[in-house]
Amino acid sequence: MKALKDILYKTGIEEVAGNTSVMIHSVAFDSRKVSEGCLFVAVRGTKSDGHQFIDDVISKGAVAIICEEMPSTIQSGITYVRVRDAANALALICSNFFDQPSTKLKLIGVTGTNGKTTTVTLLHSLFTRLGYTCGMLSTVRNLIGDIEIPSTHTTPDPLQLNELLSKMVDAGCQYCFMEVSSHAVVQQRVAGLEFAGGLFTNITRDHLDYHKTFDEYIRAKKGFFDVLGENAFALVNADDRNHKIMVQNTKASVKTFSQKGVADFKVKVLENTFSGLMLNIDGNDVLCRLVGSFNAYNLLGVYATALLCGEEKLNVLTALSGLTPPDGRFEYITSENGIFGIVDYAHTPDALQNVLLTIKDIRTGNEKVITIIGCGGDRDAGKRPQMSAIACEYSDKVILTSDNPRSEDPESIIAQMKEGVPPQYYRKSLAITDRKEAVRTAVALAQPGDIILLAGKGHEKYQEIKGVKYPFDDKQILAESFQLS
Repeated sequence: MKALKDILYKTGIEEVAGNTSVMIHSVAFDSRKVSEGCLFVAVRGTKSDGHQFIDDVISKGAVAIICEEMPSTIQSGITYVRVRDAANALALICSNFFDQPSTKLKLIGVTGTNGKTTTVTLLHSLFTRLGYTCGMLSTVRNLIGDIEIPSTHTTPDPLQLNELLSKMVDAGCQYCFMEVSSHAVVQQRVAGLEFAGGLFTNITRDHLDYHKTFDEYIRAKKGFFDVLGENAFALVNADDRNHKIMVQNTKASVKTFSQKGVADFKVKVLENTFSGLMLNIDGNDVLCRLVGSFNAYNLLGVYATALLCGEEKLNVLTALSGLTPPDGRFEYITSENGIFGIVDYAHTPDALQNVLLTIKDIRTGNEKVITIIGCGGDRDAGKRPQMSAIACEYSDKVILTSDNPRSEDPESIIAQMKEGVPPQYYRKSLAITDRKEAVRTAVALAQPGDIILLAGKGHEKYQEIKGVKYPFDDKQILAESFQLS
């Protein structure tokens, strides 16, 4: 419980009506979650406007309202605070309500199109191996030490975020590693948090259904580095051509990592096989259990972050060699007759190309590569033909299928993907709407030694169709299909 006046710090107050000494039992921005003694923050969202629910939340027991526009009727006994930006105020209020938990541990944010989940998972595992109690906030799962909490968004809303950080502090966590999505930056979910460092993996086409243009998407990612403090570090992938844009206005200390050019931290891939990577990191050879040159970047970013946090190089390299990939990131299983199956979350053109190039590097050339790929509904439609074109270029056979069609017609999505199939590749591609049937067909077409890539869903355990999430696990379906073959 907090006095309202104690949680309004830096919220940009423009007008107050009522008593700011009123005691606040909880904070809400969803009218359905308001209870007695609650502070309600009226945020203007993409689908609804919290200002429409002010009378409703007061009837449910809200004692104070944060808004951008004062209601026409001011109710007696209720405190109203008008602010410039309610979304920003919400994030700051949540941080204040939970006693600014981000200042009580080292919070490291990871942003970029690809590699966020892998990087934060590896960071959590590495620092745990180094003896720290750590928290993690990711697309796949949230962790407080070794206690798992379900994850619903890449970056939680400010209320969940600060509550989770507060629980991490109570559990003795010294570090928290979190994914920072472009949506979270634009929606100010991370406003008011104090980051010890930020890591930029890369940026390629994604989320243009939300950001509309690639330049807008870049600005969203850049916004994270704009708010880093002068005591933080900004670690960026120097091989991404937009890395300088990310940090051109940051107050943080800028450091770089690279496979190709001059940088503060360097890696060279010596060997790349299904059993792992042999890397040379800053002059030291280390065998890692992850596969692919894209994972060399992820591992280097993790290594560099650890050193920037003050860890000893030898200890970091030793811990690095024992790390394993997160669920659904280049996971592979083998059938009894020797067919390789790879499950990967690759759902952007760049990520798909990285995975297929890794397979190309590893394969001998005598085996077929069969790629099963779909595209999510209600998301950037422009990448659909790009995904199928890339799949066709690097595969011997391509099966276009459903991903999470959501509210869209899956056959319409596949039709848009077909538009990207070059004429010379028509004969190597086919469309099977049912994802399970697509997997079984790929297995039936494969011979011993062939490689099946099942891309797009990775760790997800469901398929979303018309608002319903049906149980669906790519890895399980692939394993069952192997047993039937």
